[in-house]
Amino acid sequence: MKTSSHEKVARFSVSLPPRLQKQLDTMVRAKGYATRSMAVAEMIRGQIVDHYQQYGDQEIAGTITLVYDHHKPHLQEILTRMQHDYRECIISTLHVHLDHHNCLEVLVVRGRAQAIKTMAEHLTTAKGIKHGQLTITTTGRDLV
Repeated sequence: MKTSSHEKVARFSVSLPPRLQKQLDTMVRAKGYATRSMAVAEMIRGQIVDHYQQYGDQEIAGTITLVYDHHKPHLQEILTRMQHDYRECIISTLHVHLDHHNCLEVLVVRGRAQAIKTMAEHLTTAKGIKHGQLTITTTGRDLV
């Protein structure tokens, strides 16, 4: 992400063992970053996003991904009821039939970190869910 033309940039030094610096430089080239600074800034942003999810009052965005057998008795009704219970946090859903038995459902969510985490725990631990995962990102408002 680029800074605006009037925004000042803070400079600081980082000391690394030579081997770690070489690994960083290899990653910078492989990922196509123009500079080490851009790569380090992106890593810091990632850590800040991870840090924000620890606070229940921070607004976050993300996805909840579920894989399940849609033939499992009552599972579809349970998932629908849970999604209605958390409708203020669900922006969109995508439902895909993977094969005759298995479905993939992705919920795009936005809200307070604690509410999103609670919703994800309820959905991913529902009886019949084969795999569930919450992926958290930022709304972008708090990052430069």
